[in-house]
Amino acid sequence: MPNKSLGQHWLKDRLLLEAIADCGDISDTDMILEIGPGLGTLTSVLLDRAKAVEAVEFDPELARKLPGQFPGKNLQVHNADILSFDLTSLPANYKVVANVPYYITSKIVQLLSETSNPPKLSVLLVQKEVAERLAAKPGDMSMLSISAQVFHEVELGPLVPAEYFTPPPKVDSQVVILHRRDEPLVAKDQQKAFFRLVKAGFAERRKKLRSSLAAGLHRDKLNIDDLLLSAGLSPEFRAQELTIEQWRKLIEIL
Repeated sequence: MPNKSLGQHWLKDRLLLEAIADCGDISDTDMILEIGPGLGTLTSVLLDRAKAVEAVEFDPELARKLPGQFPGKNLQVHNADILSFDLTSLPANYKVVANVPYYITSKIVQLLSETSNPPKLSVLLVQKEVAERLAAKPGDMSMLSISAQVFHEVELGPLVPAEYFTPPPKVDSQVVILHRRDEPLVAKDQQKAFFRLVKAGFAERRKKLRSSLAAGLHRDKLNIDDLLLSAGLSPEFRAQELTIEQWRKLIEIL
C-alpha cells in the first residue's frame, strides 16, 4: 500500500511513463538518477533506454524489493534519503528522471541546483502548480522560480491528471524539465548575497519592494528608494515583477 506520509502516489500508465522518459532524451550512454522509484514502473522504462540507473528510495521495504524485479539489469538501489545522498558519488553529466514526492520538491530542486556535481538535465514530475511556479516569468516570479532559473533553463512538459495515480492526489501533476546552464546567471561569489537580497524582497510578498527590502535589509526606506532608482527600478515595484538580471543589478549597486 502507498504510504501517504511519504507522499507515495503510483503512476502505472505506460504511455505517460514513456512520455516522461522522452523528456530526458535518454541514450544508451546515459546514467540516470531516479528519486523515489517506488514500485519501479518508471524504473522499467529508464532501464530499457539508459546505460544504468541509480535509484534512491527512502522506503526500506520498496528498496529491498526493487532489485529483484530487474534481474540482469544495470540497476543500483540505495535505501536513503535523497536530501542526504552524496551526489558527488555519481559520474559527471548524469541525468535525473523522477516522480518526486510533492512535499520535498523545493528541497530537491535546491539540492540539484547547489550541488558541486549537478545533473546536466532533470526531468521531474511534480505538482502542476509547482511546475508553473518553477517556469514562471517576471510578474509571477517567486523565490522558487528565481532559485531554479539562476541555474537552469526551465521548460514545462506533459500534464498528468490526478486520476492516473493510485491513490489519486488532490491535484494534477506536470513534468518540469530543468536544463542545466553552462554557467549560472549569478557568479558563485555573489550567490550568497544575491539570495539574501531576493529573500528579503519576497519576505512580504504583497508589499512594494521599498517596504519589503527596507524591512528585510534593516534600512531606511529613503535609502532603499535611492538604491532602486540607481538600478532603474521604481520603488512601487513588487518582488515578483523583477527579472533575475534586475536583482543582479541591485546586488552590484549594494
